[in-house]
Amino acid sequence: MTASTLGRTVMYRYDEFDAAFVAGRTAQFADQVQRRLSGELSEDQFRPLRLMNGLYLQLHAYMLRIAVPYGTMNSRQMRKLAHIARTYDRGYGHFTTRQNIQFNWPKLKDIPDILGELASVEMHAIQTSGNCIRNTTTDQFAGAAADEIIDPRPIAEIIRQWSSLHPEFTYLPRKFKIAMTGSPNDRAAIRFHDIGLQAAANAAGDIGWEVWVGGGLGRTPMIGKLINSFVPNEHLLAYLESIMRVYNRYGRRDNKYKARIKILVHEEGLETIKGQVEAEFAEVRGGVLTLPADEVDRITTYFAPPAFKAQSAEKIDVAYQSIIDPAYGRWLDNNINSHREPGYASITVSLKPVGGAPGDATDAQMDVVADLAERYSFDELRVTHEQNLVLPHVAIADLRAVYDALVAAKLADGNAGLITDMICCPGLDFCALANARSIPIAQEITRTFAAPERQAEIGDLKIKISGCINACGHHHVGHIGILGVEKKGGELYQITLGGDATEAASVGKIIGPGFEAEKVPGAIETLVDTYIAKRTSAEETFIQAYRRLGEAPFKEALYGNA
Repeated sequence: MTASTLGRTVMYRYDEFDAAFVAGRTAQFADQVQRRLSGELSEDQFRPLRLMNGLYLQLHAYMLRIAVPYGTMNSRQMRKLAHIARTYDRGYGHFTTRQNIQFNWPKLKDIPDILGELASVEMHAIQTSGNCIRNTTTDQFAGAAADEIIDPRPIAEIIRQWSSLHPEFTYLPRKFKIAMTGSPNDRAAIRFHDIGLQAAANAAGDIGWEVWVGGGLGRTPMIGKLINSFVPNEHLLAYLESIMRVYNRYGRRDNKYKARIKILVHEEGLETIKGQVEAEFAEVRGGVLTLPADEVDRITTYFAPPAFKAQSAEKIDVAYQSIIDPAYGRWLDNNINSHREPGYASITVSLKPVGGAPGDATDAQMDVVADLAERYSFDELRVTHEQNLVLPHVAIADLRAVYDALVAAKLADGNAGLITDMICCPGLDFCALANARSIPIAQEITRTFAAPERQAEIGDLKIKISGCINACGHHHVGHIGILGVEKKGGELYQITLGGDATEAASVGKIIGPGFEAEKVPGAIETLVDTYIAKRTSAEETFIQAYRRLGEAPFKEALYGNA
């Protein structure tokens, strides 16, 4: 029995304000585009206007970044993205670490039409750029994970409504990013965001939020600091607004490299910032920003669990399936996440094929995933911050049918969490800010480790690749991180070790001089061979071995005793 026959999950729907807001902004920007095309606006004049609407000018063309709030979509929205890729771009889209999607080749004249198409399915590109509060991201298994305390998406939706065109925070010192998780196991990298929120319970058993502040990557990577161990739902907006006001007031505007809140927290100290926030909070707490319980309940109903039915199959024998069909067994072993509902699972759809560009999906593949979501996952799908897709609610009895459809669409790589499941920014192939290419490096590494048996032997290992110091590829928090740099007109790649974006957060350390592009896959192979030779057992992961051994054996393997 397929999910479509069981009823569909409820998702947030635009209200009258949302619809009018998006329609008004789309019409406004359409006029601005026409003025740019006619020459009435110069590119310098147009730049702040387009950035407010998610339109970048990259190395070769404009790029449009479309918001996917808290990473949740339905099949209708995914089909619209496929249609846009097919009609207005080059037949594919790129899913990002902010749970959004980018189109790299739209024509400027077509942007108003694209935005109109998006509005028809309750999507837009507003606040995907600029010095404002960006898309709030969440755990990709939110509302489904067996280890979850609370589904964070209702609060993420409330944050979206609060932050959209907030008159006080439209022109912040720098862009601002918030991430949330409802689980004690951090799958949203909350400690590396300007504000991170993690569900917590107080002594009375009430659910609220730990608040972390001042995390971030880029030029100066920092782990966020715990500023408050418990903020109740009703006061969360007031507390967030208090943080934002302190940042907006004291954040540096004289130097964009020191403008993020992490620098403010670092330079002033957590206790100083906390004192300022608490003073602000004392003024606004209990006022208009208080969330009434009935309003939280109203929003929460939009994220009610699907109409799950009792399933005869509540588990699957992965070992047996691995004997019958090794590829299917690998997929079950790596790409299936446990679900809170017996008889169901969440599926990671890998966008990391061997030799492919990480995070890319063709229009045809997007249509396939939309069809699968509609038929098997209660019309719901997710975008992950690791540049994959998720079908969150699939009956275990339907796993084989979903797998077979993914095989036909070339989306069935069973490599989630393995060495070929890399985060990778677009790099110098697209980005005007990049110093080096990222995608070709990722492609060569996947080819080096293409053998499934080799990937299984290595186990849990996260590689992350950035083409410049802005760290859009999250290289600082890769178990192995790769940073492309420019040196004497050429491209070199520095390697960092020991990064971790989970609740055991750590920033990777540069291990030595950079490598030329063609030598990077071999360097990664040397690091992997060293790990396998020195691990205590097959159960000891790369990051565990690195923390036990330190950098010395890895550095010696790469550079000798020099």
